Amino acid sequence: MQIVVVDSSRVVLQIIASLIEPRGHAVHAFTDSAQALQYLSATPSVRVLITSVEVRPLCGLELCWSARLLAEERRPLHVITMSSARNVRSLAEALDSGADDFIEKPPSAEELNARLRAAERLITLQEELIRLAETDPLTGSYNRRAFFDRARIAAEQDARPGRISAILADIDHFKRINDEHGHDVGDVAIKAVAELIAGEGIGGRLGGEEFGIVLPGCSLAEATDRAERLRERVQALRIRGSKHAIGLTCSFGVSTWIQGDDVHALIKRADIALYAAKSGGRNRVVPYQGDAGLAVAS
Repeated sequence: MQIVVVDSSRVVLQIIASLIEPRGHAVHAFTDSAQALQYLSATPSVRVLITSVEVRPLCGLELCWSARLLAEERRPLHVITMSSARNVRSLAEALDSGADDFIEKPPSAEELNARLRAAERLITLQEELIRLAETDPLTGSYNRRAFFDRARIAAEQDARPGRISAILADIDHFKRINDEHGHDVGDVAIKAVAELIAGEGIGGRLGGEEFGIVLPGCSLAEATDRAERLRERVQALRIRGSKHAIGLTCSFGVSTWIQGDDVHALIKRADIALYAAKSGGRNRVVPYQGDAGLAVAS
């Protein structure tokens, strides 16, 4: 596991590293709690934070609370506090500040590694629960809620006009596939399209036969080109039907970020463009360029 350890004493940091590194853990040691928090924010792969209560400039309890807020972003993070003063009040304050465990400083090798094994079991369970909560069970891609969460985070990082775009895709005549070949074949079609979507940006299944993609750093023209390439790849697919191999197509709507936008508005405009692609004959890409531009399809 990736583990961050914070203590004002370099000697304590060296002792703790020597206790847990031989077990295969990667230790990132800090004497400055603010720097440790920065590293935690920038490194989602960290799974455990071990911090002394007596650190600066953020005290250990403040660091616990800040780390717990990070973990609320659907991220497993086990927080262990250390203190040379082990008493009921210290323990209660640590747990109330977001810590998951409390150990005496300096810890023994047996106790520390036992607690890390317990942490690993809990983290594995958390990761599985997060996966189940975020994953569409048929395709393994993001479900609707996770898709919008990831899109929102991407927008917060670089939400400038023309710097983030969205694509909505819908399988054409999907009901006909189900009616003529059965729902099992329909599921195969959905999974085949999902595999293509998975290679593009932040992709997810929004429901039924509809998919969404958010493309950070991508203009409307670039997103339209990528949607066109996806359209061609879908058209080239052949899946096993009830009687023979069948082909399928998708329609695509594309939009880009504008001033004062939010993710839901971005997706709504792509949905309007998708409707225009459907009503305009299907198996086509329509970029949203205002109501007057919806008739232009590629």
